[in-house]
Amino acid sequence: MWRVRRELAVFKILGALVSAGLAIFWWFEGDVRGVILAVPAAVLIGAMALRDLIAPVRLAADESGITVVHGFAGRRHVPWAAIWDIKVDVRRRWGLRSEMLEIDTGDNLHLFSPHELGTSPTEVAAALRRRGT
Repeated sequence: MWRVRRELAVFKILGALVSAGLAIFWWFEGDVRGVILAVPAAVLIGAMALRDLIAPVRLAADESGITVVHGFAGRRHVPWAAIWDIKVDVRRRWGLRSEMLEIDTGDNLHLFSPHELGTSPTEVAAALRRRGT
């Protein structure tokens, strides 16, 4: 079972609260541009934090297959036989290295970042390959 790290969810909640506080502050200051920037930021970061609280487990594996988060907080079970490929997409840009876990089921491509999994996608891919065989 791989889940979002709690620290990341806490930072998102704090970011939403700070953005909301700035929106209120700028409202009373009469700064319309600040409010226009802060309100959508508070809503977006708050929605991301809410998803982390509602569906912290992004990927789980058992004997019958994997369960992935689908949509905002729904779940979808995928049997091992329906998984076509499990791979890690590694990209290097501006001196930084990023990884994304890709699970291809033919109809859908499920993507997971290290932040969603709480660990390296390379480790998760190796564990899924061992489990799926």
